[in-house]
Amino acid sequence: MAAVAVGTRWLAGSGFLGLWGCGCRRLWALPAGLAAAASPPPGASSGSGALSPFDRRLKRKQKNWAALQAEPGKCDYLREEVGGRIADRVFDIPRTFPLALDVGSGRGYIAQHLTKKNAVESEVPTVSVVADEEFLPFKEDTFDLVVSSLSLHWVNDLPKAFREIHQVLKPDGVFIGAMFGGDTLYELRCSLQLAELEREGGFSPHVSPFTAVSDLGHLLSRAGFNTLTVDTDEIQVNYPGLFEVMEDLQGMGESNCSWNRKPLLHRDTMLAAAAIYQEMYGNSDGSVPATFQIFYMIGWKFHESQAKPAKRGSATVSFGDLSKLGGFVSREKK
Repeated sequence: MAAVAVGTRWLAGSGFLGLWGCGCRRLWALPAGLAAAASPPPGASSGSGALSPFDRRLKRKQKNWAALQAEPGKCDYLREEVGGRIADRVFDIPRTFPLALDVGSGRGYIAQHLTKKNAVESEVPTVSVVADEEFLPFKEDTFDLVVSSLSLHWVNDLPKAFREIHQVLKPDGVFIGAMFGGDTLYELRCSLQLAELEREGGFSPHVSPFTAVSDLGHLLSRAGFNTLTVDTDEIQVNYPGLFEVMEDLQGMGESNCSWNRKPLLHRDTMLAAAAIYQEMYGNSDGSVPATFQIFYMIGWKFHESQAKPAKRGSATVSFGDLSKLGGFVSREKK
């Protein structure tokens, strides 16, 4: 299996775009002239407001901090699990992908699963490129496959990111991605809101907003993808308590970076939130669950060879004829 990694890279490799070629039994180098000349405008995706809900500079600092910890991979269990599930979807497609792009590849959470099953060498070589998901620095029709795991939920302009991915795909290329869904961390969100209402008389958002599954298919279709598949899954992780949940989120680099976030929480509010979390959601063994909703998506770029729906009026059997099947089956049984 061949692979090249490219993406928005944070310090120490936690969250970069990855270019890799997969499906082959030999490894491929990044072709010359692959990168496009265009680069993102200065300050791209950094402004606050309705169209830019996230402080991308703060998110970069959070990722850098997480990557520099003594055990930087200690909190990677969620990304490794989702990366494996995306790899399974890649294997479900009976074809090879000479060159692929991993948007937000981090430490290679997808590639490590592809390596174990497909590669003849112990490690998939990658080319790391610092970039922005909304301004992919590659030429049109470059990649056979684009994958992304738990990275796009921090993008300010998700429709534009999908259009960028569609543009760099070759015709008949496929995009396979995963991102957090709207029910992610609902236990933490509710506990913090109730505690703030009780102790401070109001609440601020402490969990970042996520995309609804009802919007995802529409956004992919608008970007130009066809033959869409969108499905949801939930991963539940048990923790000793609320503080351990927040500690692991920080270790993942997944702390809130919304512009309208509240910078600090009072100690009494935090203690109240921990008690509410335990009371409302606690398990019988004293642990508390944290739910991560995952949206998996697959979309193809159009090519003439793809199957097309039949023309209107070309049917040779009427739906009314289906009513006759019951009588036919009954007669055959006799």
